Amino acid sequence: MAPMKAMKAMKAKAAMKAMKSGKVMTKGALATGLAEAAGLKKTEVAKVLETLAEIGTKEVKKAGKFTLPGLCMIKTRKKKA
Repeated sequence: MAPMKAMKAMKAKAAMKAMKSGKVMTKGALATGLAEAAGLKKTEVAKVLETLAEIGTKEVKKAGKFTLPGLCMIKTRKKKA
């Protein structure tokens, strides 16, 4: 039984390492990609992303939760020190 657990742990570690090797998309790259896909100017999309970040920040502070339907949900949680 122990060899199977070790093998699963090694596979999980390899999967985590594979996820970390990719580069994270920057806000500018995201704005460029959305602008190209939607046929808008990059500056317009950047303003939309900035406004989205502001609204999300306000909602998390106010309600403790912010949801982008079909994409993600951000929740605050309190943990003891």
